[in-house]
Amino acid sequence: MDIFTIGSSGKSYDTFTTLINYYKIQMLLDIRLKNNSSLLGFTRERDLPSILRDKCSCKYEHCANYAPTKGLLTSWRKKLITWEEYEEQYRALMIERNAVKDFIVSFDGLYDAVCLLCSEPTPEHCHRRLLAKMIADALPGTEVIHIQ
Repeated sequence: MDIFTIGSSGKSYDTFTTLINYYKIQMLLDIRLKNNSSLLGFTRERDLPSILRDKCSCKYEHCANYAPTKGLLTSWRKKLITWEEYEEQYRALMIERNAVKDFIVSFDGLYDAVCLLCSEPTPEHCHRRLLAKMIADALPGTEVIHIQ
């Protein structure tokens, strides 16, 4: 299985759907804490599943269990904690939630290409990169590809 990550910020509808199709993504996991704000444009939960189905032949699932808590996200955005502290706390949260085991049970063997969606434009300071690495570490042979 290949695990892809993508950020929705700064991408047009056409660019986003072209990338999903180019990488032959079969399942897009929305790991944003909130996916229903009007500010999210075409990536709102009410729109994205049908866009992915109709334009990309891709399935969609919102997985809030893989998102950081509101408190953790706020602490990072307000610079109350460093990125290293955020990483440590996010990893601990994913361990507490059994996120990797949940991913393996729910998606491994069912899809060849799964993509983790968040809003950050790049993966460097995003939880999608952290989760993808945790999953890849647990699944030998899994490659992580960050879509820009």
